[in-house]
Amino acid sequence: MSYAIFRSQPIKTLQDLSQIGSHNKREKDVYKSNPDIKLDRIKDNIELVRCNEKYVKKFYELTKDYKKEHEERQKNIREDRRKSYYRMVNDARNVVADELLFTSDSLFFKNKSKEEILRWANTCMDFVYNDLGYTKEQVLHSTIHMDEKTPHIHCVVIPLVKKLDKRTNTERYTISKKQYIKNNEHLSELQDKYHNRLVKDGFDLERGLKGSTAENINIREFKKMTRRLDKSLEKSTLLLNDDYKELKVKLNKSKPTITGKEVKIDKDTYQALNKFMSSAKKVVEDIPKTQSMVKTLEEYSKNFRTTQRENIQLNKEVSRLELENEEIKQENNRLENLIYNLLQRLKDLFKKILYIGTDKEKDNVSEEIKYHYDNNYYSDLDLCYISKGTTKEREIFEHIGYIRNRNSDYKRKDDDFEISM
Repeated sequence: MSYAIFRSQPIKTLQDLSQIGSHNKREKDVYKSNPDIKLDRIKDNIELVRCNEKYVKKFYELTKDYKKEHEERQKNIREDRRKSYYRMVNDARNVVADELLFTSDSLFFKNKSKEEILRWANTCMDFVYNDLGYTKEQVLHSTIHMDEKTPHIHCVVIPLVKKLDKRTNTERYTISKKQYIKNNEHLSELQDKYHNRLVKDGFDLERGLKGSTAENINIREFKKMTRRLDKSLEKSTLLLNDDYKELKVKLNKSKPTITGKEVKIDKDTYQALNKFMSSAKKVVEDIPKTQSMVKTLEEYSKNFRTTQRENIQLNKEVSRLELENEEIKQENNRLENLIYNLLQRLKDLFKKILYIGTDKEKDNVSEEIKYHYDNNYYSDLDLCYISKGTTKEREIFEHIGYIRNRNSDYKRKDDDFEISM
């Protein structure tokens, strides 16, 4: 019997999200060397929820309200303690996304048409929307990989929610997987619901043993069935051996007499013969059951060996990705520091151009520093420093939310803080 498999894998950083996106969308040539991926079948992969851009870009689109809220809060924080949205998301203890995996074993998918597999996938997505509680706007990407040994679904979701912040007594955005999968006990309840939904839709699947992974299920079931088979064979063998020994002793003691076509034996020997024949008949009747158990054990053994091979390959891939991810993190930190230092040095150059540049140069620089501000590279004070005393002063100050009063001072539209010029 095949099992209904549903797993949840947290994605902790945007770098991890980018790597998973490359795998799920088959974006990197490195996956062409993966022996589990059949290159001629990549075209058969099925998009359930499309993602036409990079995962990280789509993440920013889905969480734009969260980003806006974060940037507003940063305006009230001392400059040297401010964090960009990118850094805040990566440094948070929460996840940035959650990857849901749905699959079964090769027996379940054997001889199933593309339409049947798509019907199974739609049931899985119904579970995502109706049982897990995600909205369609929270699904970053969902795809069926048909190009590996066993078809499976990768569904990446963003658990973005609004929660009450007890410190400020206001609702704030946060990314929290626990709002959808609270703990292992809740996960077990969800796996029950997933299995029930599949059965209701006509899929012949077993619910996995609670608190276990599919690999542990196979091992335990395998050992259990092996013990049952050993016990059954041992019992049959002992029964026949004992009855045969008893019959042999009786036959040696009594001397059957042959009269024409008849063989005459004493009563005790006759009873021993009947007992042996009865035991032999029972063993023969049990043969189909034994054969069925042997066949099931062979299938378990085959599936377990396949799982082991897949796990070995998966572990190699995970180790490789972890190493690659660490290298990317280091490179990213180096680039972030380089960009930060470069932008700090550019401030004086921008300021100089706003003083002595042509009108066109001033317009270009003005748009450039606005862009850097909108993307959290420059702060309010940075823009004040660059534009103060230039012809672009008023335009830039208004861009960051300040208005000029009659005393030629600037005041933020929504507070009493003033900047004296």
